[in-house]
Amino acid sequence: MASPSVAANAYASLARVLENTGAGASKGSEAGGQSFASLLKDAVGSVMESGRKSDAQTVAMAAGKANVMDVVTAVADTDVAVSTLVSVRDRVIAAYEDIMKMPI
Repeated sequence: MASPSVAANAYASLARVLENTGAGASKGSEAGGQSFASLLKDAVGSVMESGRKSDAQTVAMAAGKANVMDVVTAVADTDVAVSTLVSVRDRVIAAYEDIMKMPI
């Protein structure tokens, strides 16, 4: 398991990436729907929030203020969210590679 400082650094790095990409995202989209950039930003933000909740539950349990089942549930939710995000990332990369292989 990663140490709390490693997790905090990962969250900080992700927040910096989101701030940098959020400034360049286009505001317009088709038919009133969300743009891909904002959809991606929301998804990554929800994974970050899930991780923060998991970390908070872990710290509360270490302080004797939380139930073990709450911690296990929060960690499992974070694991599912991260796994889903990684799967989507892999699919996006595969789609990009397929597009790059297409003849012009």
